[in-house]
Amino acid sequence: MNKKYNPIRKDWKELLKRPTHTVSDIESTVDEIFAEVRTSGDTVLKKYTDKFDKVSVDTLKVTQDEIDGASSLVEEDLKLAISMAKKNIETFHKAQKTSRVEVTTAKGVRCWQEKRPIQKVGLYIPGGSAPLFSTILMLAVPANIAGCQEIVLCTPPNAEGKIHPAILYAAKLCGVTQIFKVGGIQAIAGMTFGTESIPQVYKIFGPGNQYVTVAKQIATKHGVAIDMPAGPSELLVMADSSANAAFVASDLLSQAEHGADSQVILVTTNKALLQAVEEEVEKQISKLPRKAIAEKAIANSKLIYVEEAQTAIDLINEYGPEHYILCVRDETSYLDQIMNAGSVFIGNYTPESAGDYASGTNHTLPTNGYAKQYSGVNLDSFMKSMTFQKISTEGIIEIGKTIEIMAEAEGLHAHKNAVTLRLNSLKERIQK
Repeated sequence: MNKKYNPIRKDWKELLKRPTHTVSDIESTVDEIFAEVRTSGDTVLKKYTDKFDKVSVDTLKVTQDEIDGASSLVEEDLKLAISMAKKNIETFHKAQKTSRVEVTTAKGVRCWQEKRPIQKVGLYIPGGSAPLFSTILMLAVPANIAGCQEIVLCTPPNAEGKIHPAILYAAKLCGVTQIFKVGGIQAIAGMTFGTESIPQVYKIFGPGNQYVTVAKQIATKHGVAIDMPAGPSELLVMADSSANAAFVASDLLSQAEHGADSQVILVTTNKALLQAVEEEVEKQISKLPRKAIAEKAIANSKLIYVEEAQTAIDLINEYGPEHYILCVRDETSYLDQIMNAGSVFIGNYTPESAGDYASGTNHTLPTNGYAKQYSGVNLDSFMKSMTFQKISTEGIIEIGKTIEIMAEAEGLHAHKNAVTLRLNSLKERIQK
């Protein structure tokens, strides 16, 4: 791993640079595929599935028989694990429900806010080097709690043209309404425009590689909302001498094995820990089945030593990590000052993988520094806040003059007239 000692602030931007392409590097490819899918639908989806996933599929939609048959192919202990994780995720996301907010802003003026589900949502589930069935729990569970009517899932097929049975099992368990064998840019395009098979959706959720991330961003140009730009995974660990070096190394490697373009960073105020973590990474990585992938990610990663806690806090906020593990004696000081992070894991016995699977928090989080502006997926991600107002005759008299003055000052006389007519009508009624 790359070691840096007391990097000066003017070099932080370069030091903390992600190993990803920019939107401009990928945008032309995305635009080309989007244009083809918009024009030719399923035919193009199958073409690109053959090109990128190296498999030919006759039909894109997963049949009910395939979904029902998946259950017998999933081990019982995995079913129990999925069930427990689903329960914890449901518990946490149900707790996020909020009641109607109502207030009288002026005499006779009643305003309130209610939430409504997004009717049609699309879930993208990566399935290339690892079938991320856990992401189905993270997306379909809150979608169901919110009350979304259509939950469409797209995921790439394997070399046999099939979907991993754990993905199908989890999708059925969580109430997904339709599943399609398509991944990558073409899947995002299919959900954006709709095809002969895939319904058009209103909002697209889910992580993916750099191409999927850019495709989601381009989808917003075509009237489809997205959860956030969630690209290659990343993790930052802040640790001092109270941290367990083996635990820290295991957390770094748990994210490094996601993909070659993942990034992991250790920030520490203890040089001995930095050295110990580096040795542990070398020891543990040799035993990983996904060693080759993890090694490429580790090459993009950093071990950073700083002398002062405040410097560490400033650097972490500048980076804005997707996942942030905190293993220090003075937890309170760090927690009070963290402003930019997708999800925070506190203490030696809170591994990031707990959030990935079963603690209950959502693992679909902003990457690439977007934690500075975006939240991770939560119940509200699947809902819209709608405002309502009802004004009585007393209310329009109360605020009418204010509206007239402001509308006239802006030169919007029809706005003013809409109030004036009502006020005059009330005056005539009173005079009678």
